Amino acid sequence: MASNYDATEFIDGDFETHKTAQSVASPGAKSSQRASDEAEAELTKLLQQREEMKREQEELHRKIAAREETRRRQIECRAGRQEMVQNLIRGVGLLEEAEFNARRDAEQMAKALVELRDALSKVEVIQEETWAADKLDAELTRALTAIENARLEWNSARLKFPLLSGEPAPGTSSQPAQPPVRPWTELGFGQLCRLGLALTWPLAIVAILGAAALLALVLRHR
Repeated sequence: MASNYDATEFIDGDFETHKTAQSVASPGAKSSQRASDEAEAELTKLLQQREEMKREQEELHRKIAAREETRRRQIECRAGRQEMVQNLIRGVGLLEEAEFNARRDAEQMAKALVELRDALSKVEVIQEETWAADKLDAELTRALTAIENARLEWNSARLKFPLLSGEPAPGTSSQPAQPPVRPWTELGFGQLCRLGLALTWPLAIVAILGAAALLALVLRHR
């Protein structure tokens, strides 16, 4: 006689319990893994952001340094321009004044040279031996006038140009160079003896004269 079929007889209770536990635990494990992956991704993103910020900071420092260098060069350019403008203006003024003075002195010198040459030619033509006796006074008057005019030109030129008076040029000394004094160590024995005799012979003569006077006085009182 056939028995009734019971499906529960072929089911392993332990297997079903383990399977049920896995089914219940699987969503939690997946959630934990997902959170770990998200944290890892967030950390990676933050690290990338830090590196990007570091590069941006370095770039910012580079731009700041470049800007400071540009500003320093601008200040140097402005200061140098101002300095050179002042120096060049002063230099141009000084050289223009010196050039004007030099040109004026050169013109005065050229004019004085012409006048001195003219006076020289007028004095050189004075030849007394060619004067006629009946025109002696007139020739003398003409000659003395030429000489006096030449003297005036000469004195005027001497006042304008000290070189004509024999004055030394600026920066030079008019006194002749003195010969170096020879030290005593360079003199020989004979030279020292002669020098000593030259220095002491007046004293020796005085001593001899004093001794002679004393001897004469002694002999007189005897």
